[in-house]
Amino acid sequence: MAHPPSLTSPVTHPDGVLDPRVEPDLPPSAGAHPLSGAAQGVARLTLVVVLAGLGLWVLHHFIPALVWAVILAIALGPLYARAERRWPPGGHNIALPALFTAGVALVFLIPLVVLGVQAAREAHDVAGWVRSFEKTGIPVPELLGHLPFGAAQAQAWWAETLSHPAAGSELLQHFDKSAVLGATRSLGAEIVRRTVLFGFSLVALFFLFRDRRTVVAQVLTASAKLFGPRGERVARQMVASVHGTVNGLVLVGLGEGVLLGIVYFFASVPHPVLLGALTAVAAMIPFGAPLVFGLGAAFLLANGAVVPAAVVVAAGLVVTFVADHFVRPALIGGTTRLPFLWVLLGILGGVETFGLLGLFLGPAVMAALILLWRDFTHGAEIEEPRA
Repeated sequence: MAHPPSLTSPVTHPDGVLDPRVEPDLPPSAGAHPLSGAAQGVARLTLVVVLAGLGLWVLHHFIPALVWAVILAIALGPLYARAERRWPPGGHNIALPALFTAGVALVFLIPLVVLGVQAAREAHDVAGWVRSFEKTGIPVPELLGHLPFGAAQAQAWWAETLSHPAAGSELLQHFDKSAVLGATRSLGAEIVRRTVLFGFSLVALFFLFRDRRTVVAQVLTASAKLFGPRGERVARQMVASVHGTVNGLVLVGLGEGVLLGIVYFFASVPHPVLLGALTAVAAMIPFGAPLVFGLGAAFLLANGAVVPAAVVVAAGLVVTFVADHFVRPALIGGTTRLPFLWVLLGILGGVETFGLLGLFLGPAVMAALILLWRDFTHGAEIEEPRA
């Protein structure tokens, strides 16, 4: 008669090998005691926090690149959805995401290449100017002759101080060549690092485009499970804020750059295309455009063109006033019902805290906070007993 397996000895085959299909019965005292429900909850929460912190620590150098990819995916989401409906993806779903990712890369790379070529040309001109300055000194600019007072004294000081060859040699001796070389190396290393992060952002953007439906569904499900119905509303509000910020900052900034670039061209500002591009970038930050068109006006004043300089300043003030006080509040605040004061504070505070990412993160955070505040105060009004 076969005996049942012992409580303490495992079941074996005749050749002495353990049978993996049969587990020995252990007495309760030999096994681990399960934790209580509360203890298991604390253990799971601790594990999640530790793993999340470890993941953030591993990826902390790439988090800005991932955030940029998310912002670009949100900003281009409606356009990508229309293209997806027009050309449904095939089995691999690679062509359309690759096309959009390549388009984003070209939008950023083409202006940088143009600026790089222009900067190389300017560097050659600057080198020639330095050699001429070292030989002959700096001639007295025409601007000093148009000063309302003190023109003669300023011209005399300039002629005595900077308009002779010895002045050029003396000034160039004050430059520390080692410091300039170190700054050049640091700039090169920073350019390489930014290039790598930009490439990583493009890779992440490709996968966000390819798996956009899955990612959106997972985010909405997670927010609903964690925060309830309000979690999905907050997520949608932040997405709407990113859309409004892109329209209000990027598109309006590009419009300002185009308009003021035309003004630079007709006012004979040196390098109007380059200065227009810089104006477009600076206009994305509130109060940044006046610095650029002020620089253009200063170039004109240095050449004695007082009237064109005044035209540039007047046109710049009109364009930025209309954009900052009428167009941007309608695009950003109208999308999320966010007052322009909070839009402005979100942009400025975000830029100070997160750099360029703050242009989009700041208004998104403000939009979420305003939504929660409205829900809180509206709920208080509903629960208030009627008289």
